Amino acid sequence: MPGKHLTRFSRHSPKEKRRRAAAVQNLADTPTLLDSRKRLGLRQPSGAFVLAALSVMFLLPTVLAEVTNSIAAPKFLGSQSCSSSSCHGGAGEKSNQYTIWSTHDFHHARPYATLETARSERLAEVLKIGNPTQSARCTVCHAPFATVPAERLGHDVAITKGISCESCHGPAENWIRSHTRPDYKHADRVAAGMRDLKNLYVRANTCVACHQNIDPEIRAAGHPELIFELDGQSVTMPRHWRETNSSAQIWFVGQAVAAREMSWELSNQASPDRELSERRSALVWILSYQQNSPMNLSSPSREDFKQTQASYDRFAQQFADADKFPVDPAKTVGWLANAGDTFTDKNISTSHLARRAERLVLALDRLVPELPGAATNPAVNQSLSKLFADAQSLPDFDPKLFAEDLKTFHSSVAGFLEPK
Repeated sequence: MPGKHLTRFSRHSPKEKRRRAAAVQNLADTPTLLDSRKRLGLRQPSGAFVLAALSVMFLLPTVLAEVTNSIAAPKFLGSQSCSSSSCHGGAGEKSNQYTIWSTHDFHHARPYATLETARSERLAEVLKIGNPTQSARCTVCHAPFATVPAERLGHDVAITKGISCESCHGPAENWIRSHTRPDYKHADRVAAGMRDLKNLYVRANTCVACHQNIDPEIRAAGHPELIFELDGQSVTMPRHWRETNSSAQIWFVGQAVAAREMSWELSNQASPDRELSERRSALVWILSYQQNSPMNLSSPSREDFKQTQASYDRFAQQFADADKFPVDPAKTVGWLANAGDTFTDKNISTSHLARRAERLVLALDRLVPELPGAATNPAVNQSLSKLFADAQSLPDFDPKLFAEDLKTFHSSVAGFLEPK
């Protein structure tokens, strides 16, 4: 779980490589469409989501395709285009985004550097893909500019920059000059081509393709498992943006998108992978019992993955709107903290319970800060840390011990669950 079990990278078969390359390209070209905790050491949209968008493109009339092809796709200009001290490379709070990213954010250098490690070389050897820094199965996520056609790359683009500014915000050619205009509103920037990352659904889709699913071949070769946790992973990043959404909302949208991705992957497997099925079941267990949710988010036992995939995508879109977000953090924490009996159920396998514990502690970690005073309370922190330790290793998971420690956590947080 945390650390070695909860930290995951990404791997791809030829089929998956083409899917993810298409995802990256589509994210670049259609920004409005596709657009944890530190102690865990946690480390980006769905194949179905991307393929659906592409299928629409392929069904367009020929004349429309000819018109579309006559319009050059915007270029990526590279992070240097954002680095001026008068732009995002300054020292002030409103102009230091590039400075924070380039000096403190591991996305700046680590993704590509990871491909140069002995571990990556060993994975590449097992997969017979040659140099990992030159294989699209690796660079599609670790160095995404490597998958972009040369004619769309500006002269300052550096593949070694890993996840750069435009990987998230979209190719800058059409909005670089206008996005700082004082008369421009956020909608104007989005209309010019900048990806709408204030929209949590768009944000989650931007990140999930490289932070959730890995094709079985690369996983079997030794690639770490991935967990997509939008809020927790965002918190561990040196923040270069002003967040206006609550942790609970970011967490929920991210988890719904993660469930969509796992449902999509399972729907495309002739024989559902046991590990992935257990992970999805645990996540659905968490999402299905939101006490204040007006909708049933499907039972963990449902086999119709394509239907639930569509349901989770719908939930993510709906709950990205703050006015429609139904989850009461206090009620959810209360339910999760009172779920100890689940972990003494002899009818549920230990491996399933370990996965539930994994998701439960991550959920608590993101929801407790929503309870005034709880995140700084020593007893709450100590008992939550104990739960993380219990869930640290999947093979060593002890359901009885976890149930006992969950009751201790419930006692420590109970005073923060009632309205003040």
